[in-house]
Amino acid sequence: MTVPDVPVGEAGAPGPSNARASRWRFDAGTAFYLGWKVAGRLPGPIVRYAFDLAGLATWALRGEGVRQLETNLARVRPEASRAQIRSLSRAGMRSYMRYYAEAFTLPRATPAQIDARVRIVESEHMIDYRDEGKSVVVVLSHMGNWDLAGAYSGRHIMPVLTVAERLKPASLFDEFIAFREGLGMTILALGDNGVFTSLLRGARDKGLLVCLLADRDLTAKGLEVDLFGERARVAAGPAALAAATGSPLVPTSIHYEKLDRARRRAAGTPWGIVIDFMPALTAPEGMARKEQTAYLTQAWVSEIASKIEQYPQDWHMLQKVFIADLDPERYARTVGTTSVESARSQSKGQET
Repeated sequence: MTVPDVPVGEAGAPGPSNARASRWRFDAGTAFYLGWKVAGRLPGPIVRYAFDLAGLATWALRGEGVRQLETNLARVRPEASRAQIRSLSRAGMRSYMRYYAEAFTLPRATPAQIDARVRIVESEHMIDYRDEGKSVVVVLSHMGNWDLAGAYSGRHIMPVLTVAERLKPASLFDEFIAFREGLGMTILALGDNGVFTSLLRGARDKGLLVCLLADRDLTAKGLEVDLFGERARVAAGPAALAAATGSPLVPTSIHYEKLDRARRRAAGTPWGIVIDFMPALTAPEGMARKEQTAYLTQAWVSEIASKIEQYPQDWHMLQKVFIADLDPERYARTVGTTSVESARSQSKGQET
């Protein structure tokens, strides 16, 4: 299951060509459809309990997504035993399904409840950017609850501009857009003409948070980086926007925290999130635009990796992101000979 947020330049790896696999694949579109139609009408505690059970059941079945999550977590914690990784993936699936439970009940949360669910780390520089009239490019990974983060940040820091993958059918995508716009965000549809131009305009405008999930991009537009000692492919969009506009590039992590009794009463839920706006990144002077993009991309990956290492259970990466996990021939058709030779060499290294 994938979350329907894709940074500019990212497209998920092609789904199964086998009709049976496609028929039984429970994707994000299905989850959101059921959430809006059913879960959104139920009391919050029932929704949270049901989705927690769903996370535990999914973990116990150990399907493809859970196995890939464990493979990814083994890179984050290479010293961990198999049993420890299995325990970590259990916590990860509960965290992942918590995102959905909280997302489906978020539209009926009051502003006061949203405020009680969020704690900010080091936001002073973000307030300074707002007061100076600067837009900020915020680069995110698939951690925590970014919908809640966007709802809070749009009210307290700056309005949010972001990108979403088109979902099918169109009516589902329309509901998804309405959901996020109801939280105060402006949404651009991935694949529409002029998306990057609109993001450039937003990054140049005064007072916008241009937020992009970017920790996975297996297309030709992605960039290879070092992640936990291996090569991975991530989106170039955030760094390219910052290099082109001069806007601050701020790596940002989101993780869950259990609320104390007072905050729990105020929030209407036992869980909240912590948003960590890290210091803005800059490239050395004199670099060409392409070099700046590559430099800044590796820089934000390294910063966010340090947070994933601290809170691995909240990294909702159930897909392949490391090149060594990819089929070399398939990867060749996607990104070209140079990258596939890298994939082949890494795959051989994994086998030895």
